[in-house]
Amino acid sequence: RLYTDYGLFTSDPEIGEDLHSIFLQLTSMGKVSKLNRLLQSPFTLHAALLKKIEREARNASRGKPARIIAKFNALVEPQIIRALYRASMAGVEIDLIVRGICCLRPGLAGISERIRVRSIVGRFLEHTRVYLFENGGDPELYCSSADWMNRNMFHRVEVAFPIETRKLRNRIMRELQCYLEDNTQAWLLQSDGSYHRLVPGKEEPRSAQQMLLEKLAG
Repeated sequence: RLYTDYGLFTSDPEIGEDLHSIFLQLTSMGKVSKLNRLLQSPFTLHAALLKKIEREARNASRGKPARIIAKFNALVEPQIIRALYRASMAGVEIDLIVRGICCLRPGLAGISERIRVRSIVGRFLEHTRVYLFENGGDPELYCSSADWMNRNMFHRVEVAFPIETRKLRNRIMRELQCYLEDNTQAWLLQSDGSYHRLVPGKEEPRSAQQMLLEKLAG
């Protein structure tokens, strides 16, 4: 297995200042301080995610564009799961790409009918965590080190950073779409907790990892 992840090189002074503050915390030379752009657990990340999910629910109920696409390794944290259920009931379309354990149940009548969960396991052991919120037509996208688990939200130092450059954001959004179109390595989570593997059938075989490998190889 080869590990893959997202990283960001930036000269943004506010992000640099945030990172400096975090390292001061870790070396016991600084107290917890308000960050400019980064979301950090165990202090602000969990609450911020809940607010963003709730905002999508409000937007959906008001007829505004509302969607959530998220990719991570595990979904266990109960408050986030309940927030996703409420968002689904409000009309938000939600696609989750969860490589490992997922305690949410998609496709439950009246609860999670608008939530789809898929797991993709292939050649590369992926550790990318991406959170995309439609935000009424002005998408917000974060990359992060944190899965949506209790330990990541409350018992570890984790960071989520915004991707605000349109070119980079659009690139990651296109790559997320590749995972949603995968029909060779994708397993769909059913409402009873079982997984059903997709097969191409008459459709053209599509592997997200293969598509991205070919693209990055030039």
